[in-house]
Amino acid sequence: MSDGELRTYSLVELAVERLRREILSGRVEPGERLVEEQLTRRLGISRAPLREAMRLLAQQGLVEHIPRRGARVATLSADDVQELYEVRDVLERHAVAAMPAAPDLTALRAALELMRKATEADDRLELANAHRQFHTEVVALGGNRQLADLYSSVLVRIQLYMAVNMRREAEAARAEDGVLRHERLFAAVEQADTTAVIEALTAHGARTYLS
Repeated sequence: MSDGELRTYSLVELAVERLRREILSGRVEPGERLVEEQLTRRLGISRAPLREAMRLLAQQGLVEHIPRRGARVATLSADDVQELYEVRDVLERHAVAAMPAAPDLTALRAALELMRKATEADDRLELANAHRQFHTEVVALGGNRQLADLYSSVLVRIQLYMAVNMRREAEAARAEDGVLRHERLFAAVEQADTTAVIEALTAHGARTYLS
């Protein structure tokens, strides 16, 4: 790969990260148009890396391309959200059933620590990201990489849905409560108690994995 290709790739990565953060933080709302001219100026990049970034965000389910109208932040109907929760639950149960008796909890422990730090910093977006990472690491313990990747993509789309209500959630729920719930889930995984793991996951509720 040439220096020019590396630079273009890094610009794509930076654009993906910045736009993804804006979308998942609720700064840009579902359905909001993403205008190329505005984005190239604001991000300081050309059209080529921006379009590649938008393509990657579309693959993640965060951006939609509408024929003859351009791109916009993805929208989710009530049915979409319900179906995502159903898929999430099915994948979790399948992965938990396949967990080994003595799993390596290094990555899961690191995700829990990130959650604690985000709580202390009162960074709701990083806390949501840490929650998603924690749940993905739980599912990854089942040993099916393809399933874990699919599960992570489902959680990103659920996080997009939750971003709309992030401020309301911040007022309605204490971040510390979320940490405590995930500590209980960690303890269940550590004990290799699959029934307790499923119960802890279910206790998160059908509304959101972020609480």
